[in-house]
Amino acid sequence: MHLLRVLRQNQLNKIASIRCLCDGKSNKETDNVIDPFTENRVNPVLRTGRVLKKDFVDAKHFFLPKRLDNGDIDIRDLRSRANDNEFQSHCDVLIIGGGGVGASIAYWLKKRGGHGLNVVVIEKDPTYKSASTTLSVGGLRQQFSLEENIQMSLYAADFMREIKEHLDDDVELNFTPHGYLMLATEAGAETLTENSQLQNKMGAKNELLTANQLKNKFPWLNTDGIALGCHGLEKEGWFDPWALLMGFKRTASRLGAHFVHGEAISFELEKDQNIQVVGVEPGTYEAVHKVFVKLESGEVRPIKFSQVIIAAGAQSGNVAKLAKIGTSTGMRSMALPVEPRKRYVYVFESQGLNCPGLNTPLTIDPSHVYFRRDGIGGNYIGGRSPDPENEPSTDNLDVDYGYFDNEVWPRLAARVPAFESIKVKSAWAGFYEYNKFDENGIIGPHPYYNNLFFATGFSGHGIQQTPAIGRAVSEMILDGDFRTIDLTRLCFDRILVDQPMYETNCV
Repeated sequence: MHLLRVLRQNQLNKIASIRCLCDGKSNKETDNVIDPFTENRVNPVLRTGRVLKKDFVDAKHFFLPKRLDNGDIDIRDLRSRANDNEFQSHCDVLIIGGGGVGASIAYWLKKRGGHGLNVVVIEKDPTYKSASTTLSVGGLRQQFSLEENIQMSLYAADFMREIKEHLDDDVELNFTPHGYLMLATEAGAETLTENSQLQNKMGAKNELLTANQLKNKFPWLNTDGIALGCHGLEKEGWFDPWALLMGFKRTASRLGAHFVHGEAISFELEKDQNIQVVGVEPGTYEAVHKVFVKLESGEVRPIKFSQVIIAAGAQSGNVAKLAKIGTSTGMRSMALPVEPRKRYVYVFESQGLNCPGLNTPLTIDPSHVYFRRDGIGGNYIGGRSPDPENEPSTDNLDVDYGYFDNEVWPRLAARVPAFESIKVKSAWAGFYEYNKFDENGIIGPHPYYNNLFFATGFSGHGIQQTPAIGRAVSEMILDGDFRTIDLTRLCFDRILVDQPMYETNCV
């Protein structure tokens, strides 16, 4: 714990130095800090002059474009200059990843920072056809055992309820408020009870039901082997992840955030003699202020930044390696433990009697199989996370229908007799941004770099927590620390000191 506090204080000192730099203040700690965009020491007057000079040059190019030998305006030059104006070669905050988490961060930064904060988001696939956000089932629950996850999901419920006060008016999440139903055997009943008590104490609303009470409330349920169930009564259900993502992205764009279609392929690292970090030999610190982006056209262009946030979902671990995180020594020797894991979601209908009705909650069995109703047409969706030794390949998003027949359907039929006769109508596969360290989100700064932050590794419950995640990261950037929900225990530092944050009795 002492090492964790030292790492945390070291990071806060560095953030404070950066904030003093941005404010134009001078003190012993910031006098030698270098402007990340130039090799000159920061001077507010000179910085303002440079900005005004660029504006005058841009205005000149607009009103006095280059002409051909015959005197005609060079249309190619106009297009080139238009493209240059659209592409942000410099920014204050760069976000790598434009899915739900990245778009939420962009929204919160622009909402709080206004036009004075230049925010750029890099997204390699703006169609989001393989993004974790759009391929999730969109669940919202507070049935966690960690206070941080409960708090973030409670705020998400409030945010979604007041969605039109936050995002553009045309956002419609189609929230279905039927709750979650967590089932437990005798061995898990005590943990389920403790979790429920904590959740209700913090503002959630759920009820514990015995096997007989479960049977009375949900007559389609086979309660053999079930000792207790926890049913969410408020602020739980599911929503449209695509609608939430587009709401964040459109609103962030309207507020001035720039979304770039491209892929971050490398960082430029430079030795900086002026920055000293605890545990790093003086004079060896490598600063990161530039990323190279491969655009859709194949062109590679640099973007200089003051702060960078890795929110690249399942690919975050690979992006971190571009900054030598996991491939260097010292504090950079520990890799970001986030990797893709493929999960199948099956759509099926039942031919049986006494089927779960329209008000059926998202039900999670002790065997980790889950299901819920999908609309009013009699369809259901469901699946099950594979055992660790049977993880499928992540080379593609092909669906294994045999997995449903062998691993999912027998468990569904055992818990819901009406599911003994079901027909799979369709299916899809998606990637979890799986944190193999403890299956919980990694939010906050990296202890080596003074300007690199993480927002990734949420292992299946990231989309429901995007409102709180975006707000928390904006607080780290703009305020220097968490202000509304203290997520310190979810910072990267816990990985260095081997203090995992496990959930109990949850999926």
